[in-house]
Amino acid sequence: MNQGKHYDVVILGAGAAGLMCALIAGQNDLTVLVLEKSNKPGKKILMSGGGRCNFTNLHTSADNFLSDNPHFCKSALSRYTPWHFIEMVDKHEIPYHEKELGQLFCDRSSKDILNMLLDECSNGKVEIRLNTNVIEVDCDEKVMLQTSSGEFIAQRLVVATGGLSIPKMGGSGFGYQLAQKMNLNINPKQAALVPFIFTDHYKDLFSHLSGTAVSVEVSLPANQSAPRFRHQMLFTHRGLSGPCMLQISSYWQSGMCLQVNLLPEHDAYEELLRAKKNTPQLTLLQWFSQFIAKNPAQAITTHEFPDWHDQPLQNLNTESISTIAQLLNAWQLKPSGTEGYRTAEVTLGGVDTTQLSSKTMACLSQPNVYFIGEVVDVTGHLGGFNFQWAWASGNAAAQAMIESKF
Repeated sequence: MNQGKHYDVVILGAGAAGLMCALIAGQNDLTVLVLEKSNKPGKKILMSGGGRCNFTNLHTSADNFLSDNPHFCKSALSRYTPWHFIEMVDKHEIPYHEKELGQLFCDRSSKDILNMLLDECSNGKVEIRLNTNVIEVDCDEKVMLQTSSGEFIAQRLVVATGGLSIPKMGGSGFGYQLAQKMNLNINPKQAALVPFIFTDHYKDLFSHLSGTAVSVEVSLPANQSAPRFRHQMLFTHRGLSGPCMLQISSYWQSGMCLQVNLLPEHDAYEELLRAKKNTPQLTLLQWFSQFIAKNPAQAITTHEFPDWHDQPLQNLNTESISTIAQLLNAWQLKPSGTEGYRTAEVTLGGVDTTQLSSKTMACLSQPNVYFIGEVVDVTGHLGGFNFQWAWASGNAAAQAMIESKF
């Protein structure tokens, strides 16, 4: 059982942040043990990006992250950039491509990224133990861990346990519980990058359009500080998803309305007045179908404008046109909730960053304990940013431990 085996570093969690921290520490002559409660390392890496792993974003900046302390992530991100990670990807000859907006994906499979991290860990003689539950942690002078695989002693502990998102892939609250035991504050948590559910009169409309996507701009009237996101909106059996809905979910609070601009490139009022003058025989549906696919155009106009959708534009007075335009440019939709942690890509909130060093990720009150990755109150936008935070925060903790060793 290796009772009381000593290591320089024990890392809890074999996800993106944990493996990154492990491989750098191990390759710099630290003895590293990674403990993982699942039966496989990197489960969320494997499922990410539809199995292709959106492993970073070329446009990464602090503006792509949410945190109660927005400056916290800057130090780590500046010291480990997307180009550092790409250098490792290139070294392993992993083919990749830029999909859009700086998002980098594997050409083949997420397995390429996971295998690269595991190979690098192996080069650093990192020991990874799977199916291991941590029973008790004592972090006083040294780190003492009681686990289902025995007792371990280390100079330093790195908490890379992730968040609550996708529990079937290993998401859990263990890191938060450990932080609370150390008297650290936990900022409010919620599911983020997650689809919306509707139970009102829009449920049937969205369900009917399930699988259809339209390009929109979404915003939150009740949260003017939240960015607007322009991208695809996907109708689902239960509500709305797609990149722009996942993005805005990180800023949404229960009870808020979404404002969806179905014609983000156009002023609907001006366009309708012009069309009424130039093509008066065109019906509202025919006019709207010039901008979005006919199926969603028909479903939306029939649902929202039952008296007008098949009317020629010449029959619509200015007041009617104003009402129609207002909805098309600012459709108000009130979700009943989100799909929750079951399908959320990340957990918003987490360990309060004011209690951590932004340079080292170490706990200020307990300098031999580090928190990295999703467990920390730093949450990225959709598009590879959360992976870049994992790489950068893992690197920051590893470099700090390397410096303190010598």
